[in-house]
Amino acid sequence: MASPDQSTPPTSIASYEEPPPTIQFTNIEALCQAIEEVSGDFLVVQNVSPTDFEEINRQEPRRFRLRRYHADKEILIITIPNDLHEALHIGIYRRYDYQLGPGGIESWRSIGSTTLRPRGHPGGDGGEGDSCGGPKPARNHKGAWPTLVIEAGDSESLGALRDDMRWWFSASDHQVNIVLLAKFDHSNQRIIIERWEEEIQIRPGATTTTRAASSAVQPVLRQSIIITRDAATDSYHVARSALALSFRLLFLRDPGPQEGDFIISIADLKAYARDVWEVV
Repeated sequence: MASPDQSTPPTSIASYEEPPPTIQFTNIEALCQAIEEVSGDFLVVQNVSPTDFEEINRQEPRRFRLRRYHADKEILIITIPNDLHEALHIGIYRRYDYQLGPGGIESWRSIGSTTLRPRGHPGGDGGEGDSCGGPKPARNHKGAWPTLVIEAGDSESLGALRDDMRWWFSASDHQVNIVLLAKFDHSNQRIIIERWEEEIQIRPGATTTTRAASSAVQPVLRQSIIITRDAATDSYHVARSALALSFRLLFLRDPGPQEGDFIISIADLKAYARDVWEVV
Protein backbone atom coordinates (compact mmCIF):
# COMPACT_ATOMS: atom_id res chain seq x y z
CA MET A 1 0.00 0.00 0.00
CA ALA A 2 1.19 3.49 -0.76
CA SER A 3 1.84 5.95 2.03
CA PRO A 4 -1.33 7.53 3.47
CA ASP A 5 -2.49 10.51 1.45
CA GLN A 6 -3.70 13.83 2.84
CA SER A 7 -7.19 13.93 1.32
CA THR A 8 -9.99 15.05 3.59
CA PRO A 9 -12.59 12.35 4.30
CA PRO A 10 -16.17 13.21 3.28
CA THR A 11 -17.48 13.56 6.81
CA SER A 12 -18.07 16.19 9.47
CA ILE A 13 -17.14 13.86 12.33
CA ALA A 14 -14.27 16.11 13.43
CA SER A 15 -12.88 19.58 12.93
CA TYR A 16 -9.35 19.29 11.62
CA GLU A 17 -6.87 22.17 11.51
CA GLU A 18 -5.11 20.38 8.63
CA PRO A 19 -6.27 17.55 6.35
CA PRO A 20 -5.68 14.32 8.30
CA PRO A 21 -3.72 11.35 6.92
CA THR A 22 -6.34 9.18 5.23
CA ILE A 23 -6.41 5.75 3.55
CA GLN A 24 -8.98 3.39 2.04
CA PHE A 25 -9.30 0.08 3.88
CA THR A 26 -8.44 -3.03 1.88
CA ASN A 27 -7.17 -5.59 4.38
CA ILE A 28 -5.56 -5.90 7.81
CA GLU A 29 -2.03 -6.35 6.50
CA ALA A 30 -2.19 -3.18 4.40
CA LEU A 31 -3.71 -1.26 7.33
CA CYS A 32 -0.87 -2.26 9.66
CA GLN A 33 1.67 -1.23 7.02
CA ALA A 34 0.01 2.19 6.65
CA ILE A 35 0.02 2.69 10.42
CA GLU A 36 3.78 2.14 10.47
CA GLU A 37 4.19 4.91 7.88
CA VAL A 38 2.16 7.59 9.69
CA SER A 39 4.29 10.20 11.44
CA GLY A 40 1.58 11.52 13.79
CA ASP A 41 -0.68 9.89 16.33
CA PHE A 42 -3.84 9.27 14.30
CA LEU A 43 -5.08 7.95 10.98
CA VAL A 44 -8.47 8.14 9.24
CA VAL A 45 -9.51 4.92 7.52
CA GLN A 46 -12.37 4.97 5.01
CA ASN A 47 -14.49 2.15 3.58
CA VAL A 48 -14.50 0.14 6.84
CA SER A 49 -17.66 -1.98 6.94
CA PRO A 50 -19.06 -3.22 10.28
CA THR A 51 -17.63 -6.66 9.42
CA ASP A 52 -14.21 -5.10 8.74
CA PHE A 53 -14.39 -3.23 12.02
CA GLU A 54 -15.08 -6.43 13.96
CA GLU A 55 -12.12 -8.09 12.26
CA ILE A 56 -9.84 -5.16 13.12
CA ASN A 57 -11.17 -5.13 16.68
CA ARG A 58 -10.22 -8.80 17.11
CA GLN A 59 -6.58 -8.22 16.20
CA GLU A 60 -4.33 -9.15 19.13
CA PRO A 61 -1.89 -7.83 19.92
CA ARG A 62 -2.22 -4.51 18.14
CA ARG A 63 -0.12 -1.36 18.38
CA PHE A 64 -3.03 1.03 17.86
CA ARG A 65 -6.37 2.00 19.41
CA LEU A 66 -9.74 2.18 17.72
CA ARG A 67 -10.44 5.75 18.72
CA ARG A 68 -13.76 6.06 16.92
CA TYR A 69 -15.81 4.03 14.46
CA HIS A 70 -18.68 5.72 12.61
CA ALA A 71 -20.71 2.85 11.17
CA ASP A 72 -23.03 5.01 9.06
CA LYS A 73 -20.10 6.54 7.15
CA GLU A 74 -17.85 3.46 7.42
CA ILE A 75 -15.05 5.62 8.80
CA LEU A 76 -12.59 4.48 11.45
CA ILE A 77 -10.26 6.84 13.30
CA ILE A 78 -7.20 5.08 14.67
CA THR A 79 -4.95 6.32 17.48
CA ILE A 80 -1.27 5.52 17.05
CA PRO A 81 0.17 5.80 20.58
CA ASN A 82 3.56 7.47 20.17
CA ASP A 83 5.64 8.61 23.15
CA LEU A 84 4.17 12.12 23.28
CA HIS A 85 0.58 10.95 22.95
CA GLU A 86 1.01 8.47 25.81
CA ALA A 87 2.77 10.98 28.08
CA LEU A 88 -0.09 13.46 27.64
CA HIS A 89 -2.81 11.21 29.06
CA ILE A 90 -0.93 8.73 31.25
CA GLY A 91 0.76 11.51 33.21
CA ILE A 92 -2.62 12.91 34.27
CA TYR A 93 -4.26 9.55 34.95
CA ARG A 94 -1.39 8.27 37.08
CA ARG A 95 -1.48 11.37 39.26
CA TYR A 96 -5.20 10.84 39.80
CA ASP A 97 -4.68 7.11 40.40
CA TYR A 98 -1.98 7.87 42.98
CA GLN A 99 -4.43 9.96 45.00
CA LEU A 100 -6.83 7.02 45.23
CA GLY A 101 -4.44 5.56 47.77
CA PRO A 102 -4.10 1.93 48.91
CA GLY A 103 -7.86 1.40 48.83
CA GLY A 104 -8.16 2.66 45.27
CA ILE A 105 -7.89 -0.78 43.71
CA GLU A 106 -10.94 -1.83 45.72
CA SER A 107 -13.09 1.16 44.75
CA TRP A 108 -11.99 2.04 41.22
CA ARG A 109 -11.82 0.12 37.96
CA SER A 110 -9.37 1.27 35.28
CA ILE A 111 -11.13 0.44 32.02
CA GLY A 112 -8.23 1.29 29.72
CA SER A 113 -8.78 0.99 25.96
CA THR A 114 -11.78 -1.36 25.99
CA THR A 115 -13.97 -0.88 22.91
CA LEU A 116 -17.32 0.53 24.05
CA ARG A 117 -20.54 0.67 22.01
CA PRO A 118 -23.59 2.92 22.36
CA ARG A 119 -26.58 1.23 23.97
CA GLY A 120 -28.73 -0.55 21.40
CA HIS A 121 -26.01 -0.53 18.72
CA PRO A 122 -23.85 -3.61 19.43
CA GLY A 123 -22.77 -3.79 15.78
CA GLY A 124 -22.57 -0.07 15.10
CA ASP A 125 -20.44 2.80 16.36
CA GLY A 126 -17.65 2.15 18.83
CA GLY A 127 -14.75 3.83 20.55
CA GLU A 128 -11.78 3.40 22.86
CA GLY A 129 -10.43 6.00 25.25
CA ASP A 130 -6.80 6.67 26.06
CA SER A 131 -7.17 6.50 29.85
CA CYS A 132 -10.49 5.96 31.56
CA GLY A 133 -12.17 4.31 34.51
CA GLY A 134 -15.17 4.18 36.80
CA PRO A 135 -16.20 3.23 40.33
CA LYS A 136 -16.79 -0.22 41.74
CA PRO A 137 -19.30 -1.79 41.91
CA ALA A 138 -21.40 0.58 39.75
CA ARG A 139 -19.15 0.38 36.68
CA ASN A 140 -17.46 -2.96 37.35
CA HIS A 141 -19.09 -5.08 34.67
CA LYS A 142 -18.63 -5.89 30.99
CA GLY A 143 -19.59 -3.03 28.71
CA ALA A 144 -19.81 -0.50 31.56
CA TRP A 145 -19.07 3.10 30.62
CA PRO A 146 -16.40 4.99 32.57
CA THR A 147 -17.19 8.10 34.58
CA LEU A 148 -13.79 9.60 33.67
CA VAL A 149 -12.25 9.69 30.18
CA ILE A 150 -8.92 11.26 29.21
CA GLU A 151 -8.19 11.83 25.51
CA ALA A 152 -4.82 13.05 24.22
CA GLY A 153 -3.76 14.73 21.01
CA ASP A 154 -0.35 15.18 19.40
CA SER A 155 -1.05 15.70 15.69
CA GLU A 156 -4.83 15.56 16.21
CA SER A 157 -6.36 19.04 16.54
CA LEU A 158 -8.11 20.42 19.60
CA GLY A 159 -11.29 20.69 17.53
CA ALA A 160 -11.13 16.97 16.74
CA LEU A 161 -10.55 16.19 20.41
CA ARG A 162 -13.65 18.19 21.29
CA ASP A 163 -15.63 16.08 18.85
CA ASP A 164 -14.32 13.03 20.72
CA MET A 165 -15.52 14.60 23.96
CA ARG A 166 -19.05 15.09 22.59
CA TRP A 167 -19.13 11.50 21.39
CA TRP A 168 -18.32 10.16 24.85
CA PHE A 169 -21.16 12.08 26.50
CA SER A 170 -23.67 11.25 23.77
CA ALA A 171 -22.76 7.62 23.06
CA SER A 172 -22.74 6.73 26.76
CA ASP A 173 -26.22 8.20 27.20
CA HIS A 174 -24.60 10.69 29.61
CA GLN A 175 -23.05 8.00 31.82
CA VAL A 176 -19.60 9.54 31.24
CA ASN A 177 -19.37 12.49 33.64
CA ILE A 178 -15.93 14.03 33.06
CA VAL A 179 -13.87 14.20 29.88
CA LEU A 180 -10.34 15.60 30.07
CA LEU A 181 -8.59 16.66 26.88
CA ALA A 182 -4.79 17.00 26.81
CA LYS A 183 -3.42 18.57 23.64
CA PHE A 184 0.18 19.44 22.81
CA ASP A 185 0.15 22.64 20.77
CA HIS A 186 3.34 22.41 18.70
CA SER A 187 2.99 25.81 17.03
CA ASN A 188 2.87 27.61 20.38
CA GLN A 189 4.88 25.06 22.39
CA ARG A 190 2.31 24.58 25.13
CA ILE A 191 0.06 21.95 26.68
CA ILE A 192 -3.68 22.62 26.77
CA ILE A 193 -5.77 20.72 29.31
CA GLU A 194 -9.56 21.06 29.20
CA ARG A 195 -12.04 19.64 31.70
CA TRP A 196 -15.52 19.11 30.26
CA GLU A 197 -18.68 18.17 32.12
CA GLU A 198 -22.39 18.33 31.24
CA GLU A 199 -25.21 20.45 32.57
CA ILE A 200 -28.86 21.01 31.76
CA GLN A 201 -29.35 24.18 29.75
CA ILE A 202 -32.73 25.87 29.24
CA ARG A 203 -33.39 27.15 25.76
CA PRO A 204 -34.02 30.91 25.55
CA GLY A 205 -37.69 31.88 25.66
CA ALA A 206 -38.86 28.80 27.53
CA THR A 207 -41.77 29.37 29.89
CA THR A 208 -42.32 27.63 33.19
CA THR A 209 -44.69 25.14 31.59
CA THR A 210 -42.40 24.36 28.64
CA ARG A 211 -39.10 24.45 30.50
CA ALA A 212 -38.73 20.67 30.85
CA ALA A 213 -39.37 20.10 27.16
CA SER A 214 -37.06 22.99 26.22
CA SER A 215 -34.08 21.83 28.26
CA ALA A 216 -31.11 19.87 26.96
CA VAL A 217 -27.95 18.41 28.41
CA GLN A 218 -24.93 20.13 26.91
CA PRO A 219 -21.15 19.81 27.43
CA VAL A 220 -19.68 22.72 29.37
CA LEU A 221 -16.02 23.69 29.60
CA ARG A 222 -15.31 23.84 33.35
CA GLN A 223 -11.56 24.39 33.23
CA SER A 224 -8.92 25.35 30.68
CA ILE A 225 -5.32 25.07 31.82
CA ILE A 226 -2.36 26.22 29.75
CA ILE A 227 1.16 25.00 30.56
CA THR A 228 4.16 26.64 28.93
CA ARG A 229 7.90 26.05 29.20
CA ASP A 230 10.70 28.58 29.57
CA ALA A 231 13.47 26.85 27.62
CA ALA A 232 16.15 29.19 28.94
CA THR A 233 15.57 28.15 32.55
CA ASP A 234 13.82 24.80 31.89
CA SER A 235 10.94 25.95 34.07
CA TYR A 236 7.18 25.59 33.60
CA HIS A 237 4.28 27.99 34.03
CA VAL A 238 0.73 26.84 34.74
CA ALA A 239 -1.92 29.40 33.82
CA ARG A 240 -5.09 29.70 35.87
CA SER A 241 -5.31 26.89 38.45
CA ALA A 242 -4.82 23.35 39.63
CA LEU A 243 -6.92 20.61 37.98
CA ALA A 244 -9.98 19.70 40.05
CA LEU A 245 -12.01 16.49 39.66
CA SER A 246 -15.36 16.11 41.42
CA PHE A 247 -15.57 13.09 43.74
CA ARG A 248 -19.32 12.89 43.24
CA LEU A 249 -19.05 12.81 39.44
CA LEU A 250 -16.30 10.19 39.57
CA PHE A 251 -17.81 7.87 42.18
CA LEU A 252 -21.54 8.56 41.73
CA ARG A 253 -22.00 9.30 45.44
CA ASP A 254 -21.25 11.97 47.98
CA PRO A 255 -17.82 11.80 49.63
CA GLY A 256 -17.58 10.15 53.01
CA PRO A 257 -15.16 10.85 55.88
CA GLN A 258 -11.60 11.46 54.69
CA GLU A 259 -12.87 11.73 51.09
CA GLY A 260 -13.18 14.73 48.81
CA ASP A 261 -12.53 16.13 45.37
CA PHE A 262 -9.27 15.21 43.69
CA ILE A 263 -6.86 18.09 43.10
CA ILE A 264 -3.86 17.78 40.79
CA SER A 265 -1.82 20.67 42.10
CA ILE A 266 0.15 23.24 40.13
CA ALA A 267 3.35 21.58 41.34
CA ASP A 268 2.10 18.23 40.04
CA LEU A 269 1.11 19.82 36.72
CA LYS A 270 4.62 21.27 36.37
CA ALA A 271 6.11 17.83 37.02
CA TYR A 272 3.68 16.37 34.48
CA ALA A 273 4.73 18.99 31.92
CA ARG A 274 8.40 18.17 32.45
CA ASP A 275 7.66 14.50 31.70
CA VAL A 276 5.79 15.49 28.53
CA TRP A 277 8.51 17.80 27.23
CA GLU A 278 11.11 15.07 27.67
CA VAL A 279 9.49 13.15 24.79
CA VAL A 280 8.58 16.10 22.53
